[in-house]
Amino acid sequence: MATAAKTAYPHITKDPTVCSGRPCVEGTRVRVVDILALHEVGLTPEQIVKQLTTLSGPADVYAALLYYHDHKSEIEADIKEDEALAAQYERDRVR
Repeated sequence: MATAAKTAYPHITKDPTVCSGRPCVEGTRVRVVDILALHEVGLTPEQIVKQLTTLSGPADVYAALLYYHDHKSEIEADIKEDEALAAQYERDRVR
């Protein structure tokens, strides 16, 4: 039986069995896009760690931001997919 591949990046993992394979902070279900969203509204790494209590410290936040900068097209595609899914959910909910 073949198993799905798991790709690792410092502090960041992509596991097909966790968050649909989206890049997450290792050992958590906190996605890189979640950290990016909080960072973009002005939260500091320390504030993000207080908000997302499963993070072990600011290093997790910095690793996620570094991953984003090294993989911008991948993360931006994830964001667009999330937006499309949210829009579809709203359309289905209104019906």
